[in-house]
Amino acid sequence: MIPRASVVISQVMTDPASFFVALVTGASRGIGAATAVALAGRGAHVVLTARSSDGLEAVEQQIFDAGGSATIAPLDLTQNDSIAKLAAAIGERWGRLDGLVLNAAQLGALAAVPAIDPKELAALLTLNVSAPAALIAAFDPLLRRADHGRVVGVTSSVGRQPRAYWGAYGASKAALETLLGAYGDEMAAISRVRVAIVDPGATRTRMRERAYPGEDPATVKEPGVVGDRIAELVMTGFDAGHRERIDG
Repeated sequence: MIPRASVVISQVMTDPASFFVALVTGASRGIGAATAVALAGRGAHVVLTARSSDGLEAVEQQIFDAGGSATIAPLDLTQNDSIAKLAAAIGERWGRLDGLVLNAAQLGALAAVPAIDPKELAALLTLNVSAPAALIAAFDPLLRRADHGRVVGVTSSVGRQPRAYWGAYGASKAALETLLGAYGDEMAAISRVRVAIVDPGATRTRMRERAYPGEDPATVKEPGVVGDRIAELVMTGFDAGHRERIDG
């Protein structure tokens, strides 16, 4: 799928310097899609990634219909060569990356710690931790070339407050927060790249529906609330070490 992304990227945007370029992972639905739409609404050119091309195309069309600008790049984030190819394509077209939103994640099975399946845990950690690490490594040079590179990682309260049966997912988010915090500290001393950690709180997503099957979706906020706030952070900036939870 990456060659397609490379071709599309080479065909869009006539004046790269005049656009804020942002990459959003897990952008085919939920918080990722809402963030991509909100970024495009603020004038960014958004590169959308997820495994589902159908979902990405629907979000891309929504952005186009609203007068925005986007590029889809369907890929599997667990394949590091795909990430490297995407970074090379973005670097060739724009020479930088202004914003990176690390949203893609999977919940996995909710289970007591002794019952966690080792293979499922390995897959969970690959997408939720190893993929963000690979994305940061691949895009770090492009983020440093931006006037003010911004990285926002989406976390969960269980990453800091352990909860029964959420051990696997919580461990992945705790690891992600440590990874982002360390990268943020490193960048604050040597570059203009800044890193923020955002806990979206209770939000109406497919992941939450799986975790809380008996919950009335109308009792939790829509993804657009979170997407708007993340887009605001990415576009306007934040101080080093920024962290927040989005309620309401």
